[in-house]
Amino acid sequence: MDIKIEESWKTHLAPEFEKPYFKELVEFVKQEYAAHKIYPPGKYIFNAFEQCPFDRCKVVILGQDPYHGAGQAHGLSFSVNEGIPKPPSLLNIFKEIRDDLGKPIPTSGNLERWAVQGVLLLNATLTVRAGEAGSHQKKGWELFTDAVIKAISEQKEGVVFMLWGKYAQEKGAIIDSSRHLVLKATHPSPMAAKWGGWFGTKHFSQANKYLEQKGQTAIEW
Repeated sequence: MDIKIEESWKTHLAPEFEKPYFKELVEFVKQEYAAHKIYPPGKYIFNAFEQCPFDRCKVVILGQDPYHGAGQAHGLSFSVNEGIPKPPSLLNIFKEIRDDLGKPIPTSGNLERWAVQGVLLLNATLTVRAGEAGSHQKKGWELFTDAVIKAISEQKEGVVFMLWGKYAQEKGAIIDSSRHLVLKATHPSPMAAKWGGWFGTKHFSQANKYLEQKGQTAIEW
């Protein structure tokens, strides 16, 4: 079936689009958009892939669900649209970057600037009902995003995977850590960060050091 996704990803993920689970997922998502308020807007479902083609992908930051509040989600994990207040987890990410790399906290929570440098901001589930966290889990998206992670793990080398929180770490079990750098921490949410295991992890400087060792340009976080 013809899925509107960036061409380089389409090449690597083509077999998934023909599988029964994916066809069922497409029908489910179509019905949901017709009957309910769904985030992100339909044109942004595959925005993470649009902004970061397969060949340019050098970092993967794995999220769980899109934000389910008005105007927040635009298809990139942890990121929000321009003009939208930064959610607490994103603010903690920026605080860690400040402490790690000495960068001031930016005014905008839009992370497209990371994506275009090669950071795949991937949620495990790519859609959600407004105000209903987790409402589109276990409908097929997780199988699809597992296939994305597997394609990167098997067909690329020297990618940095950032897995924050138990959910992301479990999903990351399919990554070949002999070919890639896998960085783990607690989730940057206020509750998890308060208990330790987020601040001071220095994932961003570690990622840049690794990329430079592999002959890649560092990310301007």
